Amino acid sequence: MDSDLARAPGPRPAPVRWEPVAICPDTGARAGIMHTPHGDVETPAFMPVGTQATVKAMTPEELETIGAQIILGNTYHLHLRPGADLVAEAGGLHAFAHWNHPILTDSGGFQVFSLCERNQISDDGVTFRSHIDGSRHFLSPEGATDIQNKLGADIMMAFDQCAPYPSDHAYAAEAADRTYRWVQRCLGAHRRPHDQALFGIVQGSVFPDLRRRGAEQISGLDLPGVAIGGLSVGEPKPQMYDILDLTVPLLPRDRPHYLMGVGSPDCLVEGIQRGIDLFDCVLQTRMARNGTAITRRGKVVVRNAAYARDFTPLDPDCQCYTCTNYTRAYIHHLIKADEILGLRLVTWHNLAFTVDLMGQARRAIIGGRYASWKREFLSGYEVFGGKEGPPAWEERRRRSGGTGREA
Repeated sequence: MDSDLARAPGPRPAPVRWEPVAICPDTGARAGIMHTPHGDVETPAFMPVGTQATVKAMTPEELETIGAQIILGNTYHLHLRPGADLVAEAGGLHAFAHWNHPILTDSGGFQVFSLCERNQISDDGVTFRSHIDGSRHFLSPEGATDIQNKLGADIMMAFDQCAPYPSDHAYAAEAADRTYRWVQRCLGAHRRPHDQALFGIVQGSVFPDLRRRGAEQISGLDLPGVAIGGLSVGEPKPQMYDILDLTVPLLPRDRPHYLMGVGSPDCLVEGIQRGIDLFDCVLQTRMARNGTAITRRGKVVVRNAAYARDFTPLDPDCQCYTCTNYTRAYIHHLIKADEILGLRLVTWHNLAFTVDLMGQARRAIIGGRYASWKREFLSGYEVFGGKEGPPAWEERRRRSGGTGREA
């Protein structure tokens, strides 16, 4: 009997584990390694969004070149087109998209509530009409889980209800409570816990009591990771940071912390300081398609006429393929001529810049100097906003003959 007991299998390890490497002594910033079935991810990490099984304008090989470690796919979009059964028939999302690295799939909850009109929400799930053809669909926690099991991502998100901003307390409480009930149903429907990690999502809008309760409830489920959702949906940034200050300390310290839908550089470095490990956002690729580059000093709307004779890189401090080989003037020309290459080059830069920013933050954490690194970064960075002309730092650069000081 003793030998039989010795051979008896123990509990399976979680398919995703987060291993701490360093914690900044002055802030809550963490560096770690997230182990997944398709490889390790050094955190903090930014996940380029591949909504429809592709990161817009980039090949998988190009994503590898810029150092992307993990990408995101979306349950809502892949359910509507081409369908989870077809992706499963192709061998899963990794084989279908030719990406043999970690993938996270969102549950589709945010898209159901943000893209679709005339939604009917109940405890059973959500009835909605497709944004593609108006066809009627129903998505439940069990359905979202089944779709993600077929897609086969390393990390799958529980179905949640994201309250819009602003919401009153009663509505936000109903959405947060429903999200908690739904994650438990997702757990019950999860067919592949051995090779797919299910993360829960903390909702609660901007109400501290709801965020506190949600964090305690989701943390109590002992999931492999926890996300914070429902932020960066219109609330002021200081309010988002206050919610993070409240919520993150309530999450399990030995699990990855994921801030959903946040990607502007200032929000990334603020989130990292508060103990966030994973980020995703469409900002990088969406801004690129609108002819806007994200740089060390803020945004550059390179499609504007002001850059027609600017023969400098998008970001003089960036060493990416775009900045090494092409000028603002050339990219401006491509965009004005409706050449696809222009948008590809800006996309390449925006993603490479963001991935590199995560690497810089990680090195600063490991070196015990995250607070000073963050201060230095933000001191030269102009937060997005205002008119779409050249930012103030660009005007100063031109007036000073390129020195950055007023002439």
